[in-house]
Amino acid sequence: MKKFLSIFAIICFSVGFSQQKQVKRAAIGFLNVENLWDTIVSADYIDGTLPFSNPKFHRSVPVDSLKYLEVTEDYKGEWSNELLVGKKVIRKQVLADDFTANSPKRWGTKYYNQKLANEAKVISELGRQYTNDNPVICGLIEVENRQVIEDLIKQPVLAKSNYGIVHYNSYDSRGIDIAIIYQKNRFVLEDSYTKEIKIYNEEGRREYTRDVLVAIGYLDGEKTAVFMNHWPSRRGGEAVSQAKRNAAATVLKNEMDKIAAENPGIKMFAMGDFNDDPVSPSLKKHLGAVASPSELSEKTPYYNLMYKLFKAGVASLAYRDSPNLFDQIIVSKNLYSDEKITPTYTIFKAEIFAPSYLINKEGQWKGYPFRSWDGDRFTGGYSDHFPAVSIVQKEYIKK
Repeated sequence: MKKFLSIFAIICFSVGFSQQKQVKRAAIGFLNVENLWDTIVSADYIDGTLPFSNPKFHRSVPVDSLKYLEVTEDYKGEWSNELLVGKKVIRKQVLADDFTANSPKRWGTKYYNQKLANEAKVISELGRQYTNDNPVICGLIEVENRQVIEDLIKQPVLAKSNYGIVHYNSYDSRGIDIAIIYQKNRFVLEDSYTKEIKIYNEEGRREYTRDVLVAIGYLDGEKTAVFMNHWPSRRGGEAVSQAKRNAAATVLKNEMDKIAAENPGIKMFAMGDFNDDPVSPSLKKHLGAVASPSELSEKTPYYNLMYKLFKAGVASLAYRDSPNLFDQIIVSKNLYSDEKITPTYTIFKAEIFAPSYLINKEGQWKGYPFRSWDGDRFTGGYSDHFPAVSIVQKEYIKK
């Protein structure tokens, strides 16, 4: 058996009644990489003068290089592609100076390389006990730019998977983005784009958050869409900020409904840090993610895989000393089946991945995720969130 598994890494076995069936599995999950920033003092440069296109958005341009770039004005308006057409402007990142060698964090090459190795280790283990492989699709939360993702997938434990990248720069106020990496030999990317989430504070001023990132393609031949999310935080309090996450949920639902209508039978995964629990209004009411397969219907087609875990007391982080399950995976109803093994992919398992090395062992934060930062001190840890992962499986038919 071990010899067989070493040859066919993606093939696992499941026994049903007295008959043995071969199954093919894939892990689809995500990880909050907790401020994966490079070490360069930088800013954003948006060139909106290119004809017949949206503005060209350059994230993390070294400050020393900005003097060589043409700037049309000191822009003070709202940040959006439509309003920046015809302009060449610089946008300062809120965290740009924090993650540099001369900052209080002393963020240099040594720490950066350790951070990359840490995050790669976690990603490589997502679902591995069920698939004997790296995840086929993995979302990333809190990346600064495309370059840090390129550096991440070059890490030895990930490089063999030949990952492709889906990433777009966002107008998030901190300069952090979300992304998706995927094994190019198993997920064939057909299309990708973002959907903007517009939210406002109590004074009616625009706040900038992450867009919904959409990737559409074929997972081992099956039409699949992945919707990656990092919804507005609970800054100011849960109740005060709830409307912002409700707005994000509406954007997500509208896009999922649209993709489902245009692509009958497509299988969909919506995942990420929703900054709300499975029982929160954003997920229950505005997205309509149901708690149990028995509630699935044509009118309620989205199933929250984390609801039962939440009710069982599982948490992915602690917010203000209260355990929460903000990190969730929601799937379309055609990914659920009462049968254990089917000819097409269905959900086999979903979990919050929390091995011992991801858990803080001592001190004030004992039992919490072993995060990378304690104030300005780099701890050598991994993330302030535990990652989430789902496993899909189908009958393996040798061709």
